[in-house]
Amino acid sequence: MKKKNTKPGQTDNEVLKEIPLACIDETAATEFMEKQRWGEIPACPHCGDTDVVKVMGEDGKRNKRYLWRCHGCKKQFTVRIGTVFEDSRIPLRIWCYAFWKACSSKKGISALQISRECSITYKSALFLMHRIRYAMTEPKQKEKLQGTVEADETYVGGKPRHHQTKIEGIKRSIGRGTKKTPVFAIVERNGNVRTKVMKKITVETLKEELIKNVELSSRLNTDDFPLYRNIGKPFDGGHGIVNHKIKEYTRGEDNTNTVESFFALLKRGVYGTFHSVSKKHLHRYINEFAFRWNARKIDDGMRVQKAIRSADGKRLMYKEPISKTA
Repeated sequence: MKKKNTKPGQTDNEVLKEIPLACIDETAATEFMEKQRWGEIPACPHCGDTDVVKVMGEDGKRNKRYLWRCHGCKKQFTVRIGTVFEDSRIPLRIWCYAFWKACSSKKGISALQISRECSITYKSALFLMHRIRYAMTEPKQKEKLQGTVEADETYVGGKPRHHQTKIEGIKRSIGRGTKKTPVFAIVERNGNVRTKVMKKITVETLKEELIKNVELSSRLNTDDFPLYRNIGKPFDGGHGIVNHKIKEYTRGEDNTNTVESFFALLKRGVYGTFHSVSKKHLHRYINEFAFRWNARKIDDGMRVQKAIRSADGKRLMYKEPISKTA
């Protein structure tokens, strides 16, 4: 008989107390993952039945693979089935550690750091972190942002080619006019962020993203980039513009400080932690930073819990991140 699987919440302190042990002991890590995914009522990922039992060894201890058996569909399963760590041979204690570091480090943690600290290959660590970023990717929200909304774009990666001013006789540039990848972000004041890696920044692409993600009753705040001048007309709350060229960063209640704060974290993470991010994988890193931003008002333990539960029902096959196509 199938029953609704409930997930009673834990306090942040309870989760944080369990994480250190889960990072060094495989049994503790497995039980920690099971608790975060199923709560007190484990359920079969194949059929959803809660009539399940642990497979025990002859010594009375849990099976080395930490198997469960479902009385409904008669299949065996583990906590890995139907998650981003399915078919992974990396121990769950390393997964717990990587989830913890990715959720608690404000600017993220590199795969090379995970490789050194956990004594696994860089190749395994990189794929592990890509899977965690995929778990952090939030589903498309039906509810739109509202109230005061800030929009801006930034450019990530690539080498500069030109600049308006000369430095040592060489023209350099940052942002527009380079081969850097544009990233567009929309932030609800005191709320969540929506991000997207753009192929090209145009009036049409910007307007499409704004209409798709923002209620028309909202007030839009942007900088003085010419493409934004007429883009705020559909919004009933009006369009506030700040002129950065004359060093104006706020005009009454109008500013873009919130979205620029998000970009500041992103840039410092890319330059200081990851050092280099390819265009093909940039969307995964953007999603990671957006997840932490949207969960910034909860503590580290709850953020880890949210990330692990977000891994349920997701798979990232190895061939996808190594594919030559984006």
